[in-house]
Amino acid sequence: MKGQACIVGIGETAFTRGSGCSVMGLTVEASLQAIRDAGLAATDIDGIVCPFARSIFPEALAAELGIAELAFASVSDMGGAGPVAALQVAAMALISGAARSILVPYAWNGYSETRTSQRGLPTAPRRAQYSMTAVTENYLMPQGLFTPVQNYALLVNLHRLRYGTTDAAAAEVALTCRLHAQSNPRAFMRGRGLTINEYLSSPIIATPFRKLDCSLETDGGCALVLTLAQRARDLPQVPVTVMAAAEGRPMPADDLCGRDDILDIGLSRAAPRAFDVAGISPADVDFAQIYDCFTYVVLLQLEAAGFCGIGESKDFVQDGALHIGGRLPVNTHGGLLSEAHIGGMNHITEAVRQLRHRADLQVPNCEIGVVTGWGHLGDGAIAILRRGA
Repeated sequence: MKGQACIVGIGETAFTRGSGCSVMGLTVEASLQAIRDAGLAATDIDGIVCPFARSIFPEALAAELGIAELAFASVSDMGGAGPVAALQVAAMALISGAARSILVPYAWNGYSETRTSQRGLPTAPRRAQYSMTAVTENYLMPQGLFTPVQNYALLVNLHRLRYGTTDAAAAEVALTCRLHAQSNPRAFMRGRGLTINEYLSSPIIATPFRKLDCSLETDGGCALVLTLAQRARDLPQVPVTVMAAAEGRPMPADDLCGRDDILDIGLSRAAPRAFDVAGISPADVDFAQIYDCFTYVVLLQLEAAGFCGIGESKDFVQDGALHIGGRLPVNTHGGLLSEAHIGGMNHITEAVRQLRHRADLQVPNCEIGVVTGWGHLGDGAIAILRRGA
């Protein structure tokens, strides 16, 4: 699939707390923006890949958009790894000839409808033997593990014990994302700076996670349009080529505590395959949009993707290394921590803006960027993107 599929359109709604709009309405708004950005009409779209099973189904969205013929439809359900994994699905569908122009949309009301604090407890055991939800509700919740921050605390505490990772490293991630958000007019946290003292004084949610280690709860939507490179050259925007994409799952994927090593995450398996297909190394990357549901999860992914050695992220992120002008600019839009939590879709739209050289906080002369996704109990996905077709 190397170099054959391109992102040619992006769209975003406003990122808010209280959209006053249905999830379908947000999805349609972002989708129409992406289609217009690509210089296409809705009737040109003949494929849809939805990143989340709980979101909008392709057939329903096709009806809302007036798509004349839906030749290909798929759902890439890997939690927060789904949007990046959807790029691989879309690229394969385009290369195979299953579709000519593919829409990848996602929206949710993550604040006004699905906040963590509003989730109810299970009322009865789940019967599905291999369902992620069944494992969570039947085995983890009875032990007091109700939310992602509690589950991921198991991984992070082991990482801290094994490698000496500290609060200072996590703070670098939080402060970098907040700093970058100040240049982004779409960022929910724009105009609200963050100091190290404010970070350290924020309350503990699940040791070692503080409140400011946790991503935002926001409403909004994003969408992408992809087509093959030969067609992309005739469209109005600078094409962004999918050099490679890969997904991976730790085993067993649905049992965090039953693994030989819980720090062996999905990205550990996906990243080497993606870099091998792309024919480059992590040292060739100009920036990275790293899925930042939590600060420490960024540290785990920097290591798994090969940007630094295992256990070395605590040193890698120091001294402004993640800033514009640093060794690896990360989450140049503010990320899920400070722009918005749109399932990681906004990481991809920001990467496209960077590679078009039209970002609000631009990485100078960037040519290659990486986007990662993290979902469920450590599923991972990665896409390596390049400017031009």
